[in-house]
Amino acid sequence: MKKLIYAALAIILATSLLWVGSIHFERAQNAETGTNGNKVLNLYNWGDYIDPALITKFEKQTGIKVNYETFDSNEAMVTKIKQGGTSYDLTVPSDYMIQKMKKENLLLPIHKSKITTLKYIDKRFLNLAFDRHNKYSIPYFWGTLGIVYNDKYVKRHEISQWNDLWNSKYRDKIMLIDSARDILGLSLISQGNSLNDKSSADLQAAKGKLDALMPNVKAIVADEIKMYMVQEEAPIAVTYSGEAAEMIAQNKHLHYIVPTKGSNEWFDNLVIPKTAKHIAAAYQFINFINQPENAKQNAEYIGYATPNAKAKQLLPKSIRTDQQFYPSAKTLSKLQVYQDLGQKKTQEYNDLFLEFKMTNR
Repeated sequence: MKKLIYAALAIILATSLLWVGSIHFERAQNAETGTNGNKVLNLYNWGDYIDPALITKFEKQTGIKVNYETFDSNEAMVTKIKQGGTSYDLTVPSDYMIQKMKKENLLLPIHKSKITTLKYIDKRFLNLAFDRHNKYSIPYFWGTLGIVYNDKYVKRHEISQWNDLWNSKYRDKIMLIDSARDILGLSLISQGNSLNDKSSADLQAAKGKLDALMPNVKAIVADEIKMYMVQEEAPIAVTYSGEAAEMIAQNKHLHYIVPTKGSNEWFDNLVIPKTAKHIAAAYQFINFINQPENAKQNAEYIGYATPNAKAKQLLPKSIRTDQQFYPSAKTLSKLQVYQDLGQKKTQEYNDLFLEFKMTNR
């Protein structure tokens, strides 16, 4: 009788172990495929920062469903990743934010042996100071901060550096991109200081100079700056090179310059957050988007400069030789890359910019 009981218990125990094992196996599968059994990739990107046709192409080629969400600032992106909720598999921070995310242990190391398309990336965009040896990031796009002007209202020789924006003849004629780091940065450069200045005295002086610019400022806006400039709501704007490329494509009177005394050169990179659940899919996407034909298509759609050397060769000559968006070595030598300022100084920049926006209208 005892033998029968022991045998029954053994069968129950074995069945239980199989059941528990199947649960763990199912959870492991779901971590890579999602609860509905389909392969998925949770991609968190800047708004309007990929050709939608490439997402469709990736889904068809791989059978992986892309869940696509967007953010409008590096800070908003990091805040949401820290909060949890959605476990993003790929996101696209800028240089200084990669530094911050590394320090806060928010990223998984990149296994470069899995990046078969790394050979196409121009070495100039690898092993940069914000991520030595590309331990955590793979280049996506790069560009500059500069000035767009409309030649119907502004002559080319009138605009060449940041200080030209303070000319009183531009009263109520300038649109600024809504970014504390960029707008305080241009004021810092105009006073001969670094984009990464941490001196409170210098920052106060930069804010004071911005206050003097306010009579010339028509609006401080985000993505809608493209529409406004195309529709000629203002003759001058401070914005990013890729935004400028989209404007120029729609209005032949618009032009873009990088100020001669320096500006920001930025780098956006693909990273895998530490909470990612579909890691194999993330690597598949990184390799897909860096295939030269795909990277070329993406660069043409977005308007920003590609770090993919092979893709650049495939671009029309009129694009790859355009120094508005692929600047000369002389121009590049005067550009600065943002560094992580730390939470306290970042907040100081944000507070000063908010004061500029709120107290001078």
